[in-house]
Amino acid sequence: MTKLYFEPDANPQALAGLRIVVMGYGSQGRGQALNLRDSGCKVAIGLRPGGPSWKQAIADGWQPLDPVAAMEGADVVVMLAPDMAQPRLYEEAIAPRLKPGALLLFSHGFNIHYGQIRPAANVDVTMVAPKGPGSLVRRQYVEGRGVPVLIAVHQDATGKAFERTLAYAQAIGGTRAAALETSFAEETETDLFGEQAVLCGGVTELVAAGWETLVKAGYSPEVAYFECLHELKLIVDLIHEGGFARMHRYVSETAKYGDLSRGSRVVDARARESMGKILAEIQSGEFAREWIAENAAGRPRYNALLAADLDHPIEKIGAELRSRMEWLAAKAASA
Repeated sequence: MTKLYFEPDANPQALAGLRIVVMGYGSQGRGQALNLRDSGCKVAIGLRPGGPSWKQAIADGWQPLDPVAAMEGADVVVMLAPDMAQPRLYEEAIAPRLKPGALLLFSHGFNIHYGQIRPAANVDVTMVAPKGPGSLVRRQYVEGRGVPVLIAVHQDATGKAFERTLAYAQAIGGTRAAALETSFAEETETDLFGEQAVLCGGVTELVAAGWETLVKAGYSPEVAYFECLHELKLIVDLIHEGGFARMHRYVSETAKYGDLSRGSRVVDARARESMGKILAEIQSGEFAREWIAENAAGRPRYNALLAADLDHPIEKIGAELRSRMEWLAAKAASA
């Protein structure tokens, strides 16, 4: 059973007086840094000067520093730059200046698990991974709540790694919900699998295939959009709020029978076999090596696949329909 930690389990004094440097100011960087500041932590922002994140940081009241300058006196370094940018950032700016006993903290285990970053033995290496985007981490904190987090210790050089990591989880609001103890391997492999097989890859392929099936059969693209994409949020919200049981409680008996009798014909033995292969590629490091090589080559396949995805006809139909839904247009404009 996974060990859970909550507010009373954390010792905020474990971070008292420590200089925390957040490297990166994207979604997670911004959300976590603002929460740390509001929790009374001593925080600095390390960023590449001149970019949009730099301007956002200044607008939020920070005085950002380039990564080398930010490292001066750093007790905790939080790696929130994009995964593929982290190894170079670490080698050039962080490793030469990371003092013994410092805490190197990640929100995703990719670079440690796959050996792209190999810290010295005299520093703590841990993880606090919020299970939600940085905007939600920030919003929940401001509202007095929190987003659950995964926590892990990869290397404990000081004997204080876990205590400091749990204090960090508390400072960003994670222990208000729950901090779940895990490992870098488990977080990395399950996160990649969820993204590829279910949350991103699985869902978008299922939506596109369903839409294409209806349109090919002669149904209008607009009606197909509502049935296969628009209503997806309604079902996902029910499942998110109360699992399969809540979804079954609120859909019709006809929908429920269709679910129970037909769903396994879509996600059949072949689909499950494909999921197993995807997981094996993640566990063996094959996916990581492919993604690292893709970045080193300038992302040609990535760019082609993304362009094709965004060029799918459902995107055009969806954009037209959403433009007429004032509540969605307003939400998109404020994001």
